Amino acid sequence: MIQKIYKILQEMIMRIIIKKNYDDLSKEAAGIIRNLIKTKPDCVLGLATGSTPIGLYRELIRFHKEEGLSFSRVTTFNLDEYYGLQPSHPQSYRYFMDTNLFKDIDIKPENTFVPEGSVKRQDIVRHCADYEQRIKKAGGIDIQVLGIGGDGHIAFNEPGSSFNSRTRLVSLDAQTINDNSRFFNNSEEVPQFALSMGIGTILEAREILFLASGENKADIVAQAIEGPLTSMVTASALQLHPKVNVILDEEAAFSLKRYSYYKFTQEAEGKIEMPIF
Repeated sequence: MIQKIYKILQEMIMRIIIKKNYDDLSKEAAGIIRNLIKTKPDCVLGLATGSTPIGLYRELIRFHKEEGLSFSRVTTFNLDEYYGLQPSHPQSYRYFMDTNLFKDIDIKPENTFVPEGSVKRQDIVRHCADYEQRIKKAGGIDIQVLGIGGDGHIAFNEPGSSFNSRTRLVSLDAQTINDNSRFFNNSEEVPQFALSMGIGTILEAREILFLASGENKADIVAQAIEGPLTSMVTASALQLHPKVNVILDEEAAFSLKRYSYYKFTQEAEGKIEMPIF
């Protein structure tokens, strides 16, 4: 029986974990990162912004304050940044990270990297190349946290982005601008460009932590996980990665055709007491 379960799990492209709600999703994701830090205190984390990872960051802060989890040797690289915003702007991703995570843990500021949204236009190409080199110099990313946009993008890799793309200046899709307008006074204030890690950059991470919550993400999550590999849903590129943890709440998992199968395999993991990718 155990061998049969192991064979079924080996055939999965991604490790799909379905949790009851957002809080449980956040705790599951935080537990994976906590285990990495305990195993490798000088690990390199790839971090994301937006509403989805906030619960994850709250849990990491709790681990730090209540359990003494130390980030003093951890290095972080963020996926992206709005182009044209100063780091001190309330909607910049540097500000987001400082506010929602960095200020409440013992990470060294010099070990936290976010693309510089205020870099001069003539320096963009060099800055992006330098960002790639910093990641390599740090030893590569151990775990990359990802959310998913309404149009299926990861980082700011909009539909049509090459799977080989690297960190670069990108123009934002109209849907992305509209989706993100809730963070600004209106859509006209949302920057139209961003600096973003490329899909190729993301796929080089040793492990992926892909998070999605809410019924509004259900259809696009199903396309990314179960649909065809296509640049029109850039999150589908994760099907090419050998170690992806997909952590969803029940609402985000609603449209999955193989929902029952994923729940079965999730229970089966408990029987063999090990994650299978």
